[in-house]
Amino acid sequence: MRTLALGGIKSGKSRWAEAAVAESLGAGEPVRYLATGSVTDNDPAWVRRIAVHRDRRPRHWSTVESHDIATQLREPPAVPTLIDDVGGWLTAALDRRGWAGGAVSADIDEMLAAVASFRAPLVLVSHEVGLSIVSATVSGRRFTDELGALNQRLAAVCDHVVLMVAGQPLHIKPSRLC
Repeated sequence: MRTLALGGIKSGKSRWAEAAVAESLGAGEPVRYLATGSVTDNDPAWVRRIAVHRDRRPRHWSTVESHDIATQLREPPAVPTLIDDVGGWLTAALDRRGWAGGAVSADIDEMLAAVASFRAPLVLVSHEVGLSIVSATVSGRRFTDELGALNQRLAAVCDHVVLMVAGQPLHIKPSRLC
C-alpha cells in the first residue's frame, strides 16, 4: 500500500502520516522514517521544528536523513517507510541540478520507479502547492511547477491519496462515501 499525504504548511499531514503508518502495523513493528529536510544549526526555528517531529515518533522507529529516496527505497530489507517530505527531496534535487533550468526529470523518474516498485507499506508526505499564490520569483515558480507535477505523478502510482485541511483528512483516492 502506497499512500500520498498532501497538505499545506501546518495542515497536520506529517502527524496524520505518522499515525497512518503506526495504525497499519502491529505494536512495536519497525518503521523507517526517511527525513529529507536539511538540518542546519544556523536556523533555531528549523531545529526546533525538526525536534518536534523527532520527539513524537516512537523510539523503535529508525530515522534516516537523506535526499536519496530512490537508493533508500531499494536497500533491503523493505520495511514500512514514511518519507517526510517530497518537497525537501525536490529542493535538494534542484540544488544539485541548478534552479535556473537544470533538468531534474531523470531524478524524478528514478524516484518514481523506486516508489512504484517498493513492496512494503509506504507513506509519502508532500505539500499541496496548488492552493497558494503564484510566486513572484523564478525559483519559487519553478519549485511550485515541479512539485505540482511530481505530486500528480506520485498520486498516479499511489493506492491512497489524502489531502489534509485543518488537521482533517479528505480521502481523495480512493474516495470514501460518508
